[in-house]
Parts: sequence; structure tokens; C-alpha cells
Amino acid sequence: MSNKYDFLIVGAGLYGAVMAQELKKKGYKVLVIEKRNHIGGNVYTENIEGIDVHKYGAHIFHTNDETVWNYINQFADFNHYVNCPIAVYNGKLFNLPFNMNTFYQMWGQSEPNKVKAIIASQRQEVDGQATNLEEQAIQLVGRDIYETLIKGYTEKQWGRSCRELPPFIIKRLPVRFTFDNNYFNDCYQGIPINGYTSIIENMMTDIDLHLKTDYFENRDFYNDMCEHIVYTGPIDQFFDYCYGPLDYRSLRFETEVLDMENYQGNAVFNFTDTSVPYTRIIEHKHFNFGKQKKTVISKEYSEEWTLGKEAYYPVNDDKNQAIYKMYLQKTKNLDHVSFGGRLGDYKYYNMDQIIKLALDASSKL
Repeated sequence: MSNKYDFLIVGAGLYGAVMAQELKKKGYKVLVIEKRNHIGGNVYTENIEGIDVHKYGAHIFHTNDETVWNYINQFADFNHYVNCPIAVYNGKLFNLPFNMNTFYQMWGQSEPNKVKAIIASQRQEVDGQATNLEEQAIQLVGRDIYETLIKGYTEKQWGRSCRELPPFIIKRLPVRFTFDNNYFNDCYQGIPINGYTSIIENMMTDIDLHLKTDYFENRDFYNDMCEHIVYTGPIDQFFDYCYGPLDYRSLRFETEVLDMENYQGNAVFNFTDTSVPYTRIIEHKHFNFGKQKKTVISKEYSEEWTLGKEAYYPVNDDKNQAIYKMYLQKTKNLDHVSFGGRLGDYKYYNMDQIIKLALDASSKL
């Protein structure tokens, strides 16, 4: 069979959409296939009761990269949403990220120097280099904050004791000694006014797209109809799990439409004690300052991943990194296949990082 397309892109998420857009601009003929029944990958939003519902968890766009910000703004208008999550621990509320509001709620202290002294005192519990997440957290913010706002949430999220988790997971935790509830330090932040799905639709205008199409069910057929493959799925699946499957954490969502205007008054509530089985409740309308008569909430549960479930967070421990490196080595022998995205690289990325990686990769093809 003669080649019909220059590029086959496996996956219609953000990475695949940027690649498709950029390769089309270069004059290539591109086909995108997607096993789900919708585009957008995990940034997909669905309109329910006039509200853009983040079907695969909250996505807040933020970046310090002006090039990426200008790029994404070609495809959407963004609002001025600022991420200021609230943590709930045994019925008490705390502001996130850790800042002077949090410390006042914790200790009744409003003076930065006194707060620093408390944390410095509690840090002494861990001497030397942190060897696990618990030690790293205590070195950053002390025992009180760790026990109240980190331990339970993290252990629910990862399904493991904090003493079993690597320290790097929490190294970039924002800690401020100002009264600033903005979770991100980035210059640019917001939510697309018409939802993330509209961004992907605009990127993929006039590009051939097949939904509900699993690459692995007809692999030889698709390989034969293109010159080059851009693969954004799980790297271990591409190689038929020859070194065994990589580990992930998965998520489950319970979404409800409620007959009220306002359920919790904020887009994101984190539940940091283990007596509550879910990690977060998202009230979607607050991302776009909605005034609808109803509201939509999603309870987010973290769970172990097994084959067939959606893979969300790679478990980048030593065992899995060693397996990933073996798969990565196999990619070096495939000149006609490019791997990318969260699953292709076995690495968690923010949305701006995905865009930057796709722009860089497309420029080399």
C-alpha cells in the first residue's frame, strides 16, 4: 500500500494537537487517530448545564514562557482565574499554597520572622539530606504543616506511606512568607473561556482525525499508510510490555449536577485527612466565574493503576525508572517513530511544558 500521509499522530491530546498543527503548517499531510471518543486527552472539557467540566481533573494553565503563552492564545481567549485552593483537615480550613494566611491559621502567628522561627525549630527534627518525602516535607515546612496538610493527602494520592516516596516529589512545594494565596508563581495564568476542548478543535482544523480508533488493533495498516509516526501513548505498550508494564497512579471521578448555585465557593478544595476517602472536590463553574443556576462538582479519588485504566501519574521510583530506560533505549533504533507527551516520555508534565516540547520536536521533523 502506498503511503497516504506524511505523519500519523497517535493520540489527540495536547501534545498530539500541537504536533498536528505545526506539521500541517509545514505543508505535511497529517492523520491523527485517537482511541477515546473525543479529542483533548486529559484536558478535555465537556459542557454540562452551561459549565465547562474538566472531565479528567482540574487543569489550570500557567507559565512563565512568553512564547508558549503567545502560542496558546492563538487558539483561545483566557480569563484571569488565579488558583487559590483551600485545604480541609478535620473540618478546619487552611489556605494553600503555604503562606502567611496558612501559618496564621495553623499557629496564630502573623509575623514572618516568628513563623520562620517555628519552622526552623521543627526542621531540626531531620538532620542531613532527606531520604524520603516525609523528611523532605519536614525540612521544608516542619512537622505541624506536614502532619496537617501534606501527609494524609499525599498518602491518599500515591497509595503509599510518605516514608516510601522519594523526596523529589515535594521539592518544588511553594512556601511563602507573604499573605499571597496564588498557588503559582508564573507570570501568566488563566482558564480558556470556551474550555480546553475548543483549543484542541482550533488546533486541529482541517486535519484528518479518526476517533474511537485504537492504533494497536490495526497497527500494520497504520504503519503502512505513513512515513513517520508521532506516538503519544504509553511507551511500554508500544513495545508490547516486553520489559513489563510501568507503574502509574490512576484517578476516579464522581461527578454530580447539583440544584444549587454554589456548593463550596471555590474551584478546588483539598481534603488532607485520611478519614475522607477522596483527595479533592472540584466545583467547575468557579474556573470561569459562572453564574449558572446549577453547579457541577467532581470528587476525585486516587487509586492503583492496572492495565485498562487511565494512566495519570507515573511512579518515578528507581524500579520504574530502570524499566523506562530500557524502553527508551529501544526507541533509539526507530528512526521513523517519535515518542512524546506524558505517556510517551513516562514523565508528568504541566501543559506549558507539553506545548514547549511539542514545538521543539515539530521543528526538528
